[in-house]
Amino acid sequence: MIPSLNRRRLMKSAGATAVLAASGLAMPALSRASSRPVFTHGVQSGDVDTNSGMIWTRTDRPSRVMFEVSTTESFANSKRLAALDVLPESDFAVKRLLEDLPSDQEIFYRMVAVDLSDTNAMSEPVIGRFRTAPAARRNVRFTWSGDTAGQGWGIDDQGMYTYATMARHEPDFFLHSGDTIYADGPMKDEVELADGTKWINKVLIDEKRKVAETLDEYRGQWKYNLMDEHCRALNAVCPTFFQWDDHEVTNNWSSSKDLSGDDRYSEKSVGLLTARAARAFHEMTPIRFMPAEPGRVYRKIAYGPLLDVFFLDLRSYRGPNGASMEEEMTDASRILGAEQMRWLKRELANSRATWKVIASDMPIGVIVWDDFMESSGAEAIANGDHGPAKGRELEIADLLRFIKNAGIDNTVWMTADVHYTAAHYYDPNKAQFQDFNPFWEFISGPIHAGTFGPNDLDMTFGPEVKYVKAPTAEQGANLPPSAGLQFFGIADIDGQTEQMTVRLMDRDDNELYSVTLDPVHST
Repeated sequence: MIPSLNRRRLMKSAGATAVLAASGLAMPALSRASSRPVFTHGVQSGDVDTNSGMIWTRTDRPSRVMFEVSTTESFANSKRLAALDVLPESDFAVKRLLEDLPSDQEIFYRMVAVDLSDTNAMSEPVIGRFRTAPAARRNVRFTWSGDTAGQGWGIDDQGMYTYATMARHEPDFFLHSGDTIYADGPMKDEVELADGTKWINKVLIDEKRKVAETLDEYRGQWKYNLMDEHCRALNAVCPTFFQWDDHEVTNNWSSSKDLSGDDRYSEKSVGLLTARAARAFHEMTPIRFMPAEPGRVYRKIAYGPLLDVFFLDLRSYRGPNGASMEEEMTDASRILGAEQMRWLKRELANSRATWKVIASDMPIGVIVWDDFMESSGAEAIANGDHGPAKGRELEIADLLRFIKNAGIDNTVWMTADVHYTAAHYYDPNKAQFQDFNPFWEFISGPIHAGTFGPNDLDMTFGPEVKYVKAPTAEQGANLPPSAGLQFFGIADIDGQTEQMTVRLMDRDDNELYSVTLDPVHST
């Protein structure tokens, strides 16, 4: 059960008044509750490492937000930070980097907002917490999943319950593997189910009734997820490390995406939609800002001596979706892009962490078709040819060869996207391309969306299905969350043995599959 941070002395006005006094604003008189600023969507933290982390919140009006940080729940001897102003230009969202934090320490943060038009109007405080990464070896636990609020399945009477199930495991962080929103998936108030019952979206806002096109509509997609009590509760106590895929913009987008025949869209420019979606993504999540490339999603988070996480972006730098049958690597055949690939190789080679988790928004060997093209093409990496590496597989073959030749051990791929859960073991002895060391790929999701699959596998890299859970033929496709086939994964790294145990879980907290991986230590 998630402990409530709103029920203790942390929320008392004395602490808020102290923060305000340090801000330099005039001290407010008592104000009516209706006139006070409100924090509308809780708090979030993310991208936490050994000595820093991002925090986020949102107000309902132009405000000055004061920040206080402490290593104790009582906020004794807290550190007060410079205030930040929130304005309509950012939809009243604000985030900042907390620096110079002690490693392996519970960090509590508290925020208070004062109305910029009426400094007598002060909000109630809002607080959250996270734990920094360790500088020495200790047990590490994280969860991962993807695919939130998709296929018309929104917040029903149980809410996005998988978030609550994950929270009970008290992870150090949650890795959201993409399709974090469904900007292209309008919702209805009710959906008729196959058994004659109805799915009722008890919470629905106008922005979710149509595809997102404007910046405000994209922002609304994010605000909808944060209206779920389970999502907000997890956010208050657990950092989320975000990456994105296609549904943050529109289904299967690439430079070849053509919306001219899609009557849902009055805006036909995929480039313009992408720009608006990317701005909303960075405004509404606690992802770090990269000065070298503002808006960049790929990055590394060093989580102590046992774990580095490498977040890939298979969407922003890909060539156009097509047959993916090129026999030589070109810009058209790439899915990571040359610059991201150089970064990934360099960072993997420099990593001294025991485990290198490659967080990919799409799986390697699962065949995912772009059926919305005139002739069906590859949407993910696999092209369905089952032969030597071609098209986008060339880039992955080059990466796997590099990992082997550079002596990089203990790489594990974690992903989502396909709306079922699976464990795949990639064996060069069973592959058409064989110049790589064996590795595991774990798939989880959806966290709250329609359930599909399982998809066919492409044998270019020799994947072997060790476990899969997906709808049966009798159950059909696009099952609602109430059917129970909602999935997440748990990874535990033992601080003593350095072993990684990966478990595939369902919404009801049933353990479906477990495997323990022994680390390799090259001499």
